[in-house]
Amino acid sequence: MSDTPRGVGHTDSIDSHDSSPSKPDKKKSRRPANTAFRQQRLKAWQPILTPKTVLPLFFAIGVIFAPIGGLLLYASTQVQEIRLDYTHCSADAPDFKNGFGAMPTSDVETAFKSSNSSIDAQWAVQAGVNITVNTGVRIPGNRCYLRFNIPESMGPPVLFYYQLTNFYQNHRRYADSFDVDQLKGTARSYGDIHGGKCTPLYGDNVNGVKKPYYPCGLIANSMFNDSFTSPELLNPPGGRGNQTRTYLMSNNTNIAWSSDRDLYNPTKYKPSDVLPPPNWRERYPNNYTEQNPPPDLKNWEAFQVWMRTAGLPTFSKLYQRNDTEAMAEGRYQIIVDDFFPTTEYRGTKSIIITTRTVVGGRNNFLGIAYIVVAGLCIVLGVIFLASHLIKPRKLGDHTYLSWNNVPTSKPGGSAAVASGRELRPGEA
Repeated sequence: MSDTPRGVGHTDSIDSHDSSPSKPDKKKSRRPANTAFRQQRLKAWQPILTPKTVLPLFFAIGVIFAPIGGLLLYASTQVQEIRLDYTHCSADAPDFKNGFGAMPTSDVETAFKSSNSSIDAQWAVQAGVNITVNTGVRIPGNRCYLRFNIPESMGPPVLFYYQLTNFYQNHRRYADSFDVDQLKGTARSYGDIHGGKCTPLYGDNVNGVKKPYYPCGLIANSMFNDSFTSPELLNPPGGRGNQTRTYLMSNNTNIAWSSDRDLYNPTKYKPSDVLPPPNWRERYPNNYTEQNPPPDLKNWEAFQVWMRTAGLPTFSKLYQRNDTEAMAEGRYQIIVDDFFPTTEYRGTKSIIITTRTVVGGRNNFLGIAYIVVAGLCIVLGVIFLASHLIKPRKLGDHTYLSWNNVPTSKPGGSAAVASGRELRPGEA
């Protein structure tokens, strides 16, 4: 019988097991892999800007941009345009019964090829006229008459715009105030629209029944509602007496973008299911009915044009156009049903009759910008060329680097060498 105490051998076996060498833990590393891509060693082309490369570039830009700017300016000058501001027609124009009066020169802007041309813009107003705005709906309003001369033949195409100023369609809440599904034709209920993007113009309570607006939102409610006739030629060639001829312009065909037309579908609402927006109440005095149903937004291009919000507070929107016939020289008249208020928000409203070129409408900015850039490049090229010829500089000279410049040593101070280190005592 062994004298060894019980448990000693068992303890030794455990100790011998614990003292056996263990495998070292593998350390985690966040170091990227040693590859050309991960270590940013890929080959790259790094251009060196030298006088021989920079100077020709400046002159090339100037030589190329200058004629482009000149062509753009020339194309802009070929656009024929007349703008008439009729904001104060109802208040300032003479009564139609008493004849026409001259429009203020500040309200008339023209751009024609012949400089010695007289527009002779005149206006008159007819107050309290019963104007038909919808089927069987006539409301009293002011009717403004605008007369002007076209000194030369225009177009085609001839485009007719209305222009508003100080109207901020780019306001974030305004631009987002519509319901996409409702415009696509879905019959959205009051509960579906309530609290959505159309807030606060989502609907109303009529005789205890909550009905949504169609179309809902701020954009639709504030739609421009002045109407214009096609220009009427007062003195057509070969005419007799007071004979006139209308220059027909289409006001609901080909004025909206095709991509915008695809956003709208005929509504599935019944007339009794919805209400017109608050600002449309005069056009729908009995709300929507079978005789006066909700508008067909799919085919109402004027509405589609208005719903495409403008990015600036001064903007023009296409109202009507003629793509086939030129607008002959002569004296024209346009009748405006004046409903849209602009003086309340200190804005103005105008009509614009214009043509276009291959580069668009009348806009001198792009041509001027090209010419200015070309001029700056040529001037800078001349300055840099003169500097290079008079006082040339060696390429790659490190002495021009700021940290290699030797600062002026001060009395009692230490000087620095080109390497940038401080001198040790005794090295000066």
